[in-house]
Amino acid sequence: MNKHIKLLLGGKIGVMPTDTIYGLVGQALNKETVERIYATRKRNPSKPMIILINSIKDLELFGIEADEKLKMILSQFWPGKVSVVLPIANACYLEKLFYLHRGTKTLAFRLPNNKEFADLLSQTGPLVAPSANTEGMSPAITNEEAKKYFGDQLDFYIDGGKIESSPSRLIKIENGKIIELRK
Repeated sequence: MNKHIKLLLGGKIGVMPTDTIYGLVGQALNKETVERIYATRKRNPSKPMIILINSIKDLELFGIEADEKLKMILSQFWPGKVSVVLPIANACYLEKLFYLHRGTKTLAFRLPNNKEFADLLSQTGPLVAPSANTEGMSPAITNEEAKKYFGDQLDFYIDGGKIESSPSRLIKIENGKIIELRK
């Protein structure tokens, strides 16, 4: 795994099992890495990606301050297979992180409940991890399927066997209210 951590820290991208499904992963705070994932995946450029974090404190890296009320709401879902859309209130971060929020002025985060993946995140920092497939296709459930989608366009593949799981539940927190976006 150390080799893959070094690759991720160096801005490389690859496929690996996440806490839910195989993801096409790369450093969230590296604009070039994120843009490469959009291009490789042929992802709709107006559609933001979910960011995997290691702790609620990581939200600060994105200009989101979690007050006690927000922390209480998040503790109902995290760690777990729930991605949460949060507004970016800090104007400085709106401009700086446009490559992530794509004009939505919100970002989606998930704090995985998987020790191995959490350990990886503690070493790499936040990662974007859209499903391992090209836009409009079914998510890869094996490493071999991911290789059929991306071939040698990626820097690494990590085989986690067959993963038949659902993408994360997606909710939005707006003015202290929880809005279900994807079950």
